[in-house]
Amino acid sequence: MPTVAPLDIDGHVLAVEFLGDTPLFASAAGTIHRLEGGDKVTEVHKGMLTCIRDPYSESLISGGEDGKVLRIAADGSATVLAEAPRKWISQLAAGPQGAVAYSYGKSTFVRLSDGTAKEFPEERTVEGIAFAPKGLRVAVARYNGVSLHWVGMSAQPVNLEWKGAHTSVTFSPDGQFIVTTMQENALHGWKLDAKPGAEARHMRMTGYPAKVKSLSWSNKGKWLASSGAPAAIVWPFQGKDGPMGKAPLELGSRANIMATCVKFHPAEDILAIGFIDGMILAIRVGDAKEALLRRPGKGAITAMSWSKSGKLLAFASEAGDCGVVDVSA
Repeated sequence: MPTVAPLDIDGHVLAVEFLGDTPLFASAAGTIHRLEGGDKVTEVHKGMLTCIRDPYSESLISGGEDGKVLRIAADGSATVLAEAPRKWISQLAAGPQGAVAYSYGKSTFVRLSDGTAKEFPEERTVEGIAFAPKGLRVAVARYNGVSLHWVGMSAQPVNLEWKGAHTSVTFSPDGQFIVTTMQENALHGWKLDAKPGAEARHMRMTGYPAKVKSLSWSNKGKWLASSGAPAAIVWPFQGKDGPMGKAPLELGSRANIMATCVKFHPAEDILAIGFIDGMILAIRVGDAKEALLRRPGKGAITAMSWSKSGKLLAFASEAGDCGVVDVSA
């Protein structure tokens, strides 16, 4: 068994991310806990709704019930990026060139590094936001599909339509595919055609016994792992058509015990899988070899994050049962 440094946080933990080698845990109560020679706590929101890592800088971005969008540095200090009094900020994305997207109601706002913001209204409530890996382009999940907006242009959005409620959205690392989680037990995907004006092609990924709440791309984008079953369901994206006509892998199968969180290693095709009973497995995609990283604990695993070196895995649970696993040991 690898060594585990446990941390007990009061209440539900929304996210955990590494800044350098320090894991930061974001609690729904609005506090950031830095596990750095002890638990150092900073209060940043009156009720936190979401917290993500900015992939382009050593900082976190958070949104709260206080209508604030914050950038949180490695020392726990917070800077206000945007404020929308009496609104709840529950959707965020961090993009290139210091851009940050957030939403409330039926609008997405993209704040640029110079402080200016651009509004992109939708006909329905915004449920998820993602930046494309190249170019300043944002995807917005909503009822009946996804809208694609170029931030620097006043062009009409590209609408990817598919009936039903789309609850989150992600781009593949090469920008060729968009995948959404749905209110029903399914994922939906589109292959974006490089030719202007060409139709995006649909990908249906169904058969889940529960809603998919966690997605993770492998570092080269060959695989997309998902929760929502008593195993991690891992879809192949190696070919030009992605998973169309291909069956997914099922990794870490456990009888009737649901996988609640998935996170790919930053360099290798190794997947960490967190379960509803608090157990964590690491599995190599190539040969399905398993390693037990944590025995069952108090609550369902809600978030996991690898350090940049891939030697540490931090985890958080809905019961505040958190910690860091030293995988190198």
